Amino acid sequence: MSELRWNPLLGEWVATATHRQERTFLPPEDFCPLCPTKPGGFPTEVPEPDYDIVVFENRFPSLRPSPDTPAVEGSDLYPVRPGEGICEVVLYAPRHHSSLAQESVEQIFKLIRVWRDRFAELGARDYVHYVFIFENKGEQIGVTLHHPHGQIYGYPFVPPVIRKELDRARRHRQESGRCLLCDILLEEQKDGRRIIVENDSFSAYIPFFARWPYEVHVVSRRHLQALTDFSEIEEKDLACVLKSLLVAYDRLFDRPFPYMMVLHQRPSDGAEYDYYHFHMEFYPPLRAANRLKYLAGSETGAGMFINDTLAEEKAEELRGHIDPVLWPANEQ
Repeated sequence: MSELRWNPLLGEWVATATHRQERTFLPPEDFCPLCPTKPGGFPTEVPEPDYDIVVFENRFPSLRPSPDTPAVEGSDLYPVRPGEGICEVVLYAPRHHSSLAQESVEQIFKLIRVWRDRFAELGARDYVHYVFIFENKGEQIGVTLHHPHGQIYGYPFVPPVIRKELDRARRHRQESGRCLLCDILLEEQKDGRRIIVENDSFSAYIPFFARWPYEVHVVSRRHLQALTDFSEIEEKDLACVLKSLLVAYDRLFDRPFPYMMVLHQRPSDGAEYDYYHFHMEFYPPLRAANRLKYLAGSETGAGMFINDTLAEEKAEELRGHIDPVLWPANEQ
């Protein structure tokens, strides 16, 4: 059962998806549902002995294209609507012990192409108003399957964080005539201390206002709204920046680095969003090799993050683990 319940205090929807209690939880490697199906072996979500990148609908979705009738009736104060939408799983590679950081820059480029195609296809559906592409990596984030994968949600509304960014970006355009993310990027480049890695198309930095110790934003240097606006060169440049950053994360504490990776793009509800700007955000929960940053009272109850590190110092630390990633010469 999946339904949407309105929170009148915050003015936002909450999904109720009781069937997700039954989803697979940290199975042994031989029974990983995201690995290829080996001859005579455990039947997985991919009925083939090998694959490159795979996308399929989540077996335990928060939203469904054809949702059930809500379990309760709503009221004027508490509206309820069916949990309409879509939830997809994206398998990055067939190798169970791999990760996006361990994959080649060419594989990351392929993944960006897949993201672009899914954004276009899902965003064209009448009931999808926002396509949200993300990855949860590591048990510290709550991941229940170790196989390298991400997810894509097609929401029937513009979610709260994106809505707030859109409001801020629109106000900045009205007041200054400029793009908010373009101005933030110029400010970061002017200062320079928080830049992690950049190339002709993208810059990655720990923002001045970072909430997490190793939070990184990856921003297109050209004013673009979505993946579908990229040139092939920009897709390859994004792959290079992501490869450099993800490898640096793993080198930081010499261990697989947990994070939430999210892509922020324009909504797909048919309105104009030329004032918005494509970017990616990484929220790693580690503040030291074996210490987590928890979201406690101030963060969760009041919405104000407290960061006990300096962005400039963390950027210097992370930048020290960056190696340049060049596109193979025969692929230029």
